[in-house]
Amino acid sequence: MKILLTGKSGQVGFELQRALAPLGQIYAVDASDCNLADAEAIRKLVRHVRPDVIVNAAAYTAVDKAESESDLAYAINADAPRILGEEANKSGAWVVHYSTDYVFDGTKQGAYKESDTTNPQSVYGRSKREGELGLAQTNPHHLILRTSWVVGAHGANFAKTMLRLASERDALNVVADQFGAPTSASLLADVTALLIQQKQHSEKNRFPYGTYHLVAGGETNWCDYARFVISEAIKAGRLLKVHPEHINPISTAEYPTPAKRPANSRLDTTCFREAFALELPHWQVGLSHILQQIFNNQP
Repeated sequence: MKILLTGKSGQVGFELQRALAPLGQIYAVDASDCNLADAEAIRKLVRHVRPDVIVNAAAYTAVDKAESESDLAYAINADAPRILGEEANKSGAWVVHYSTDYVFDGTKQGAYKESDTTNPQSVYGRSKREGELGLAQTNPHHLILRTSWVVGAHGANFAKTMLRLASERDALNVVADQFGAPTSASLLADVTALLIQQKQHSEKNRFPYGTYHLVAGGETNWCDYARFVISEAIKAGRLLKVHPEHINPISTAEYPTPAKRPANSRLDTTCFREAFALELPHWQVGLSHILQQIFNNQP
């Protein structure tokens, strides 16, 4: 099997290179290999590789910057998935694509289901929603996996930012009225590998293509997330200025950003778990594993 992986340098793409390696020949690219804002470059790439499956881990993820770089965000998040879908459909390939909780407005009381109405409130969210629609319209053989609060040992993320700030400051103020589930990049990669294996072994036309929510179990808010990270760091012997009790909860209104964040990023994974007979570990399990990797990689 030949796998085309985009976004190899990102948090999820980095882990996918490891997780997908046993499944076949991987052709992994990042922005330096193929500009996903260039439609013709994408078409040439797919026609050259002729993959059996495309795993699209590339995205424009600078949520606030997207507000002022909407053309680039739409090119990468909306146009590229549609073009990948078109080219894959022509060659008989299928596509795994990652999306986001930002396709929802965050006003629902409970966890969002796949059937809930989308209503993105930011350029990032709208561009990702357009990417979902474009892929679905051009290739029926797809998996769109919506996730949230991705954290990995490789690349930049909230956990690493909290560790850095906790070594520099005496106290931290962190938003406590946005809720979701930190989801490890390694979990996303490992599950993707399992899904591709299930597809290989499924009967013809019996694989449950479609859109699914894929996040770790449980829920938290950004403030408690930060407290957990700092607590784990202290247990591991890290010398920090800030302790969990020095992390103060604040409201979203007290921390304004160019892009609006969903207050509720909780995603219901029932459909995913039933369709693929997989269980998803609690977010603390995955995050603890990521943190150990971060600690081991730092002096």
